[in-house]
Amino acid sequence: APRKPPPKQAEVSAEKAVAESSIPVINTPLEYIAYFKTTAIQEMQVYGIPASITLGQAILESGAGTGPLSIQANNHFGIKCHKEWTGPSIKYTDDEENECFRKYDDPSQSFKDHSYFLTSRPRYAELFEFEKDDYRSWAYGLKAAGYATDSKYPDKLIGLIERYQLNKYDTEVLGKDFVSKVVNQPIAYNDDVQKYTVIKGDSLY
Repeated sequence: APRKPPPKQAEVSAEKAVAESSIPVINTPLEYIAYFKTTAIQEMQVYGIPASITLGQAILESGAGTGPLSIQANNHFGIKCHKEWTGPSIKYTDDEENECFRKYDDPSQSFKDHSYFLTSRPRYAELFEFEKDDYRSWAYGLKAAGYATDSKYPDKLIGLIERYQLNKYDTEVLGKDFVSKVVNQPIAYNDDVQKYTVIKGDSLY
């Protein structure tokens, strides 16, 4: 029988990372949410960042834990090294070729670093003036503060939060009653629907 060619180095690294990871194999956003919701809630209790925002950003940035950075570096928020980072790193092509991204021993460290990232930088200070359950203002505030270059970032983030009702974790922390804002309406498509060409680094989110 013909032998299969050996996998590429990148594939070997990804498989090795998954095999050595302490988290289970995650295939869907719902599985991702179920596993990381407690971490997001704890970060909200300590740092005041809405759990819905933390989870929504993590899903968006990591492809619900399936992206290369999350698999190979436990980096679920796409946080780059920046000049103050002295820990492990990984090279990954994002906005530019072979950019430096932070690498963590465990995904929980990525969540903690995300909280520290937002609370330690003055440009994000205005976010903490919003109500803790006002995820819409937080989403637009993140874009205004320069967290992402994608003009659709707030809409994508809000869409994820409302689709998966992530704001229920905010109300849980705040001791409020959860009121769903999801309206189940059929989506109508026509010939005028906007088309998008996929580029390297994109995920379904």
